Amino acid sequence: MAIITFMSHERKETGQTLSLAAVATQLAIEHNYKILIVATGFQDKILEDCFWHYSKEQNTPIINSTEMRMNAKVGVDSGVEGLSRVLAGNRTSPEIVRNYSKIILKDRLDVLASPVTTDYKEYAEITKNYADILQTANQFYDMILVDLSNRMPEQSTNAILQMSNVNVVNITQRLESIDNFLQLRQDDDFYKRKNIMLLVGRYDNFSKYNIKNITRYLKERKEVNAIPYNTLFFEACAEAKIIDLFLNFRNITDETDRNYIFIKETKSMTDALIYRLQELQMKL
Repeated sequence: MAIITFMSHERKETGQTLSLAAVATQLAIEHNYKILIVATGFQDKILEDCFWHYSKEQNTPIINSTEMRMNAKVGVDSGVEGLSRVLAGNRTSPEIVRNYSKIILKDRLDVLASPVTTDYKEYAEITKNYADILQTANQFYDMILVDLSNRMPEQSTNAILQMSNVNVVNITQRLESIDNFLQLRQDDDFYKRKNIMLLVGRYDNFSKYNIKNITRYLKERKEVNAIPYNTLFFEACAEAKIIDLFLNFRNITDETDRNYIFIKETKSMTDALIYRLQELQMKL
């Protein structure tokens, strides 16, 4: 049972959301884990778009169980809003979060969609429930991957980060981004913790700031991980075809193929994540 939060302090795009989608998909396909993705964005459906055509389904209740059908009859809406109401009423069970999530791969991968509200004040109130949601979900799922929105209020953000087993800090290959993390680590002991992992999104191996140079520059003991930029991957994420893409990429054997390299690096990240979790567990 583990909570892994993907986060970033960058104002510019780091590839955080799609990196999480890649890691979660690779984990679900290659390992026998029950995984939950938790989207937390405000008016942002990038993560959901990776797995289904949300625009066609946003008004359709997500109903996966008899309990959810009963709740629907009394006007409880689907997704995180409905789940928040159920938790507030103390009608909980270890599998309750699954009932409000969308099944992507049966018994392997579910997604709890981000709030549907367009009112920020309402969104801020909903985010106060995420800590309880994660605590409940952690009793049922083997891994929970949280896509932490920069628009979430600080109090809710801190609650999630403090309860996470691993926090994946997403950076880019820009020197400014790398230096920003160095500064964060100097100013805040939180970023010196053993449960912090670094991940470079939209990675370009031909950049001067490749993972070896970034690792050396940051004086990291272990090599920084990366999710490479891949055209087919980004297209699949926009077309809700990420699962099919990963299944097709499994058949590639040419080690010089850019798609093979993409999967290799993604697998390297998932392996490093599993190892870090095991390492931290041994120290408890």
